[in-house]
Amino acid sequence: MRVDAALADTWVERWERQQERYAVEREERFTVIADVLEQVVGPCERPLVADLGSGPGSLSARVAARLPHAEIVAVDIDPLLLALGSARHPQVSRWVETLIGRPGWIGELGLDRPLDAVMSTTALHYPPPDALLGIYRDLAGALRPGGLLVNGDHLIPEDRSLAELALAVGRRRAQRLGTGTAEDWSQWWEAAGLVPEFADLLSARARQLPPSDGTGNGLSAAQHGELLRMAGFRQAGSVWQYGTSSVVVALR
Repeated sequence: MRVDAALADTWVERWERQQERYAVEREERFTVIADVLEQVVGPCERPLVADLGSGPGSLSARVAARLPHAEIVAVDIDPLLLALGSARHPQVSRWVETLIGRPGWIGELGLDRPLDAVMSTTALHYPPPDALLGIYRDLAGALRPGGLLVNGDHLIPEDRSLAELALAVGRRRAQRLGTGTAEDWSQWWEAAGLVPEFADLLSARARQLPPSDGTGNGLSAAQHGELLRMAGFRQAGSVWQYGTSSVVVALR
């Protein structure tokens, strides 16, 4: 199911604005992820990069602009967001609809060689720890030796006092920039539900998406690092943080 390019432009731009409510220094986080990828896989002739939980391609498009020689596979379970992304960002190589972590999901990516890198942003905070460990093991098996995983996410420190301070940093920034007054996630979806062109995609979305309470797994950057090392990554740790917004990197 395709979406008109002009319609996709409008709704992806609207998506970008509402996402600013939730990610502290979102654009800088994207830039850091692209910096890490350029450093590690930029010299490759045709790096193969998977974007997990790509949504409409916010991260994929930015990385494609930085690494135009890369083959980027955008992966998500949401048919509407994938349709919007494929119409808005034709520079992304492929769009794959699958549920990250379900049995056989790596095979559904249609890879013709090992991945050079995996990237994600605000997607890997949903699976519970046991499921996330399985996902990390799947990815360790799909990456080449020396390959990279880079994950930007909302990661709250384990210490309660530090967590409160990190959250306060995000609130203060939102107050300064006025981002808290923008359309939120629920409002975006409510408005999308009124668009006739989206009806079939939204029906498919209702069938596809697994139930979720939306609260996430609550893991810290250190806990992600521990799971990554258990999964077979040789090094893992945070390379950037602003409030609760973090970038975690792991090397295969």
